[in-house]
Amino acid sequence: QVQLVESGGGLVQAGGSLRLSCTTSGRTFSTYAMGWFRQAPGKEREFVAGINWNGGTTAYADSVKGRFTISKANVKITVYLQMNSLKPEDTAVYYCAADRLPSRTMGTVSEYDYWGQGTQVTVSS
Repeated sequence: QVQLVESGGGLVQAGGSLRLSCTTSGRTFSTYAMGWFRQAPGKEREFVAGINWNGGTTAYADSVKGRFTISKANVKITVYLQMNSLKPEDTAVYYCAADRLPSRTMGTVSEYDYWGQGTQVTVSS
């Protein structure tokens, strides 16, 4: 059974930091591209950051550039999202996603094949 499990969400004050983790199981994700998306209440799910299969190329949404960093550990195929200088508008449920296309670094919701259940991030002002 393919599983992506996110962790690390929580409540933080504006300007603070959080590190999200996404662990994978049930399939060899070493050749998969990975991404992070988020969905705020009443809004569509949006791309946040992506990384190709070997971690050599990354991409970010303009709203998080310079503040968020995506990385990938291939030992246990874990993907991280380091979030610094958090703002109230970063409040959302954050989802990890995997894509069979190894080279993808940025994409739409429909282009990713597997999804986690999400972890809540709340940034207070």
